[in-house]
Amino acid sequence: MSAVGAVFSCSCLRSSVWLLKPGMQKMSSLHTAARCAVRDYYEVLVLGGGAGGISMSARMKRRVGAENVAVVEPNKTHYYQPLWTLVGGGAKQLAASARPMRSVMPSGVEWIRSQVTALDPDKNYVWLENDIRVSYKYLIIALGISLHYEKIKGLPEGFNHPKIGSNYSAQTVEKTWRALQDFKEGNAIFTFPNTPVKCAGAPQKIMYLADAYLRKTGKRSKANIIFNTSLGVIFGVKKYADALLEIIKDKNIVVNYKRNLIEVRADKQEAVFENLDKPGETEVYQYEMLHVTPPMGPPAVLINSPVSDASGWVDVDKETLQHKKYPNVFGIGDCTNLPTSKTAAAVAAQSGVLDKTISLVMKNKLPVKKYDGYTSCPLVTGYNKVILAEFDYNAQPLETFPIDQSKERRTMYHMKADMMPLLYWNALLK
Repeated sequence: MSAVGAVFSCSCLRSSVWLLKPGMQKMSSLHTAARCAVRDYYEVLVLGGGAGGISMSARMKRRVGAENVAVVEPNKTHYYQPLWTLVGGGAKQLAASARPMRSVMPSGVEWIRSQVTALDPDKNYVWLENDIRVSYKYLIIALGISLHYEKIKGLPEGFNHPKIGSNYSAQTVEKTWRALQDFKEGNAIFTFPNTPVKCAGAPQKIMYLADAYLRKTGKRSKANIIFNTSLGVIFGVKKYADALLEIIKDKNIVVNYKRNLIEVRADKQEAVFENLDKPGETEVYQYEMLHVTPPMGPPAVLINSPVSDASGWVDVDKETLQHKKYPNVFGIGDCTNLPTSKTAAAVAAQSGVLDKTISLVMKNKLPVKKYDGYTSCPLVTGYNKVILAEFDYNAQPLETFPIDQSKERRTMYHMKADMMPLLYWNALLK
């Protein structure tokens, strides 16, 4: 991460079973991108070309016809971001995570290559760049989440120095692998910010891969692996947290809770953290490797928008995904205030519910299908091991397989690394 590219960062079979039905539409590379061709009205207007936006535009094409659907998305590249954990760990190539945006747009659906600048749900239109106004009958907001490296003093310019990387950006993920390869001895520090994030497991997945790589290369005895997290727990679901704490103990990893990264002095290889339990108190760490998970927040266009809550997230009903005030407006994915983890497995589950919700609204009926908060996170704990966490709004396990999913398993790693990319490109987006 919505978003930038697609956000299927944490995924599982349960959320993708419905994708395997026959009769999926083929995609075309012919799409209208010229701004002069933009019409002033669409029956369904989708904001965002990430996992949520593309999957819903494909569904809406089948509801109202491709010519009545448009997707507003400025980026020309669509990324499968869950792969970036493995790219940062040297197990996959960045190129494997990218495809041209035009190749994932449903055929016949209009791709408006522009940026949304304002929303006016009272008048049923949005403003785009160059003062272009587009009206709609139904609006689906799938704008994802924004990264804010600049909120950490010394970033993003600090990425020009070695020893520092971040798996959350296409521009910095390969620097993570380079920093890991260049590691000699000292502190390898991994961070978790004091904001909502997409795929909350990802900040520690790369830590386990780093541990495995350093053991493989004989450098682990010279490394002090540290996880500095702003949270007070290692993971939000106790069953999986207990399993992770055992792994952390076994791997001799240091975890410091309530520590938030506020500054990077890349020229000195120093990271400064604030102690959230003691306001004003800071700690400086020397690092040989630093992986930064940036602060994140809602896209700028949603802040102080009529469709958003006080924090800037799209204000939707947590069961139907229909907007709480505007019945013809809907939200999906990372940009919403749904009280669940921001993952694309969640998007996959949400898209089925939202499709049913919109179909009933279009018939002037009340939505009946309910989203239970299902989300998933394949917690990579090594180059061939994954704990498959699946849970609901109440942080209770909601598992797919008749096994103990809190155990590390090779089969789950192959599902994460090999099966889910195929499901993503060939099923979820279609």
